[in-house]
Amino acid sequence: MTKTIIKPAGAAPAVGPYNHGVRVGDLLFCAGQIPIIPETGQLVAGGVQAQTERVLQNIELILRDQGLTTAHVVKTTVFMVNLADFASMNEVYARHFTADFPARSTVQVAALPRGAQVEIEVVAHY
Repeated sequence: MTKTIIKPAGAAPAVGPYNHGVRVGDLLFCAGQIPIIPETGQLVAGGVQAQTERVLQNIELILRDQGLTTAHVVKTTVFMVNLADFASMNEVYARHFTADFPARSTVQVAALPRGAQVEIEVVAHY
């Protein structure tokens, strides 16, 4: 099976040696996204809700590049530096994933790149 590297125009710049996504067969594996503003390369200001919104916008940009939407997402993993912010993150998350929610794991981590409060990775099905 071949893999196709996904590098959408206009996406937030990668902060390391990785691609935004990799397609293998009918699955798209998206790298974890942090709340980087694509136009500036800077971390979005604000709390976990503002950061979650930006992260999901970055994910949706990658999905759109492949002709997909959040409805195609089958699994997400949410990384948070403080699970006390879970309800706030979840409020924003629920606006982007509606009905037939994907499977999800949420874990607390010691730190995220560039001081982000939240990072989300997804797997989507074409």
